[in-house]
Parts: sequence; structure tokens; C-alpha cells
Amino acid sequence: MQVKAGSVRGAVVVAVALATTLGGCAKSGDGDGKSASSASPTAQSEGAGGAATASGGSIGAAGSACALPVRFDVAEHWKAKAIDAEAELSKASKGSDGDLTGSLADAFLRQGPVTAACEIDAKPAGHIGFLRVWTGKAGKADAGSVLREFVAAEGNVSKERYHSFRTAGGLSGVEVEYLFTSKLLGETKKESALAVGTPGGPVVLHLGGMDTEEHEAMRPAYELAKRTLELG
Repeated sequence: MQVKAGSVRGAVVVAVALATTLGGCAKSGDGDGKSASSASPTAQSEGAGGAATASGGSIGAAGSACALPVRFDVAEHWKAKAIDAEAELSKASKGSDGDLTGSLADAFLRQGPVTAACEIDAKPAGHIGFLRVWTGKAGKADAGSVLREFVAAEGNVSKERYHSFRTAGGLSGVEVEYLFTSKLLGETKKESALAVGTPGGPVVLHLGGMDTEEHEAMRPAYELAKRTLELG
């Protein structure tokens, strides 16, 4: 496809706009526990070296920062923000650069069989990265198949390790740890994700991070979400 100069400028604009949407903003969203719907204030998740991550509240229920088919605790100081993927895709498709902006939007907002629904920003807690929530349509395949399609769609992954788990809330799911290699940066980092099935469709939680060190530092927040995960 030939790309005109105007298209390139439009692509950059859309990429920046979507990066803002998916990259989060510490000033927006209300996913810290004080403004999210309440959860057990004493809930904690043990991280590497025994460090505990306190719960700041829960998201997922109607009226919380992100309405989802599930609910779970968010680590203290992390900020949640809902993503209206359909609205963003619609805006992109009506942009002046047509298919180019639409394809960029699709790349940011869809991954395999699921669509971005919520992101939880770690910056207010002193980390660089996000815990993102992706949702799919009801009737999709089992959690394991959804998770494998999600990882495959990310591309440039290796050393995937899958295993099943069950939450205290009674949800069964599949989890994976893997390595992602950025062709642009030429760097490899660790990432984690899990998937569960719900009557409303599959839900995927994904933890990335700037690098493996940041990923590991944020892992207690991911474990807190996993441990408290239950149907919404």
C-alpha cells in the first residue's frame, strides 16, 4: 500500500491518541480503591522477597472505573481507566486517512479474539507498565484456546509456559508466562497473562512492563488481581 505524507501524519496522530488511550494517564481514571467500588481493604498479595501489595479497592462492578464480566482487586495507587474500543475504532475509521488509521486502531485495540476493555496504570505506584483487561464475545472458545490465540496474536513470543489455576472465587482459568522480543528495540522481556471464561464471554488479564525488571516489580499487583478474581 502506498502511503502519502498526509497519511503518515495521520498515522502518527492516531498512534499518539491511541497510545494515550492505552498508555493511560495518571491524572485520569478512578481505579484506585478510594474511588472504585469497595473491596476488602486488608487484601494483600505477596510478591518477590515477601513484599506485600495492599488492595486499593476493586473494579469490574457497575459503577466502578471499569465495568467488566469479572471483578477483582486493584493494587493500592494503581489507576484504572475504561477503554471504549468500539468508539475508538469508529472514530479511527472516520479519520481523514481511512484504512491506515483504522488498521492502527485495530492493532492497538484488538488482540486475537479479544478487545481492550480496561487498563490499570502502575505509574502512580512508581512503576512503568500496565495491567490490561481484554474481553471477548459470549460463546467464544474455552479459556485455554482464547489465551493461546491472544499470545499468538502478539507475535515474537517464545518459551511459553501454560498452566491451569482456580481462584478463591471459584473461577477456573489458564495462565501463561512467556518472553516477548521487540523487533523495534531488539530487546526481550518477560510477560504474563491469564484467561477465564464467563457467561458474558472470555476475559484476559495481561501484565507487561517496560522490561523484565519492571514486570517482576509489578507482579504482586497481578497476583492480587488473580487471587481475588471472581464473576462480576
